[in-house]
Amino acid sequence: MQENYFTSFKTSIAGYDLPERFTFPFYYQPHPLCLLAAEELQQHLTHQTHWQHDFGLSSESSNAIGKMFGVLLVENQQHEIGYVSAFSGKVADSNHLPNFVPPVFDTLAPDGFFMQGQKKLNQLSEQIKKQASNPKIAQLTSILADEIAAAEQAIGQHRTKMVAGRKQRKSLRLEAEKNLSSEDCLDLQQQLAKQSIQDKNQLRDLTLFWKHKQQAAETNLEQVTAELQQLTQERTALSSSLQQQIFQQYQFLNSQGVSKNLGLIFASNPPAAAGECAAPKLLQYAFQVGLKPLALAEFWWGASPKSEIKKHLNFYPACQGKCKPILTHMLEGMSLDENPLLNNPAIGKSLEIVYQDEAMLVINKPEAFLSVPGKTIEDSVYLRIKHAYPEATGPLIVHRLDMSTSGLMLIALSKAVHKHLQKQFIKRSIKKRYVALLEGGLTEDSGSIDLPLRLDIDDRPRQLVCEQYGKSAKTEWQVIQRNAKQTKVYFYPVTGRTHQLRVHAAHSRGLDSPIVGDDLYGTTANRLHLHAEYLEFNHPVTQERMTVQVDAEF
Repeated sequence: MQENYFTSFKTSIAGYDLPERFTFPFYYQPHPLCLLAAEELQQHLTHQTHWQHDFGLSSESSNAIGKMFGVLLVENQQHEIGYVSAFSGKVADSNHLPNFVPPVFDTLAPDGFFMQGQKKLNQLSEQIKKQASNPKIAQLTSILADEIAAAEQAIGQHRTKMVAGRKQRKSLRLEAEKNLSSEDCLDLQQQLAKQSIQDKNQLRDLTLFWKHKQQAAETNLEQVTAELQQLTQERTALSSSLQQQIFQQYQFLNSQGVSKNLGLIFASNPPAAAGECAAPKLLQYAFQVGLKPLALAEFWWGASPKSEIKKHLNFYPACQGKCKPILTHMLEGMSLDENPLLNNPAIGKSLEIVYQDEAMLVINKPEAFLSVPGKTIEDSVYLRIKHAYPEATGPLIVHRLDMSTSGLMLIALSKAVHKHLQKQFIKRSIKKRYVALLEGGLTEDSGSIDLPLRLDIDDRPRQLVCEQYGKSAKTEWQVIQRNAKQTKVYFYPVTGRTHQLRVHAAHSRGLDSPIVGDDLYGTTANRLHLHAEYLEFNHPVTQERMTVQVDAEF
């Protein structure tokens, strides 16, 4: 008999309205009942003593691992309202913990095919490691490398000798044509031709000689590494087989009772840990036992991870890469909240022209206004300028601002002007200053941040801090005002990476203080409190140094 994970609220919910539609999981504000369920779950996490996991909340630890937790508001078959809870991945080295729904598939079951396969993979890995450490492999590899190097040197020297010989024979032919009789000249040419053939034959024999030596060295090496290659191929085949079995075992239901596995849900190989997030676990359990899903919310519990930005107690949407294909299937046929990202937030807003001449414009872009057309919304600075200035040529947009960021943008009205202004950005001769309002207080008055950034391919458009693959991103900053809960700062971006200021503000290795209203890296407010307020540049025609400033309205 399956355990019942339905949890009744500890306090009365008589004063709460139920959701009219299910949560749109990729952009949402938690329903009040989900907030209440999350608070109760957080109390449980704080006080439970059945298991131990280092979330990094009590002290700094190199082994701390924060986790995403989820609550699903549900109605049971007795029409009672409650919730079920889940965690992403594993916690306390386990897939099963009291009060949390089980995984869709238990990879940690000791007698399951996955753990048995992992055991075999580990054995093969040890055998491969042992074979790879055979000193004969290093010795024979070195011999092969020496043979290749010696062959290149010997053949190279002979080719050099042949080039010198050709030059000498050419010189002798020219001299013979001037000074010798026809008969003597013919004799000399025949001698020289024999020398040329002799050089070519020597090159052929030399190449064949070294080819045989190299093949012998390769054969000796292959004899020693044959078992290593066989073990490696065996491990690759077993790993691929396990992966395909895993794809088949992860079966996901939807409200209509249709089940699909990972292999069918994803067009190509699913990303690592697909199906292990809290949201799919919660919905799978609800559909299996006949609970009606009403609303969903997920929050981070614990220390922030090293790369992505997750803050303790903050709520986050489901990820795009791992969860979106799965949840799209699982939520099929359910009535969902509208996707706010499909609505055009620029309706009713206009572009303020701060400076204008025949060559260019400087505009003040409102917040929640695209710089260029998006996938679902075309309305943008580019489109507005294109309509207002139909004679303008070229790309128009010299640099972009995030949709949520307000402030100054340069607009070029011709290709030549666009090229000139872009060169100034490339050479970093254009000075920029942003003003931002941050959550929390900063102890220092100024500083610099140097954290490389790259796209989070599993959760676009979010960015990650990544030392290995990230692009250099540098920001100077200065405090201009403080109060008890917030800090206003100037940002001076040295580079211009996507979301650079937002990530540098929010990341634990940056200022660890998200910009107020940052719905990607912090918490939602009436707007993102980030404004590009100052630009200094050379006019593309007159070369006059220009400064433009528009103060923020927050």
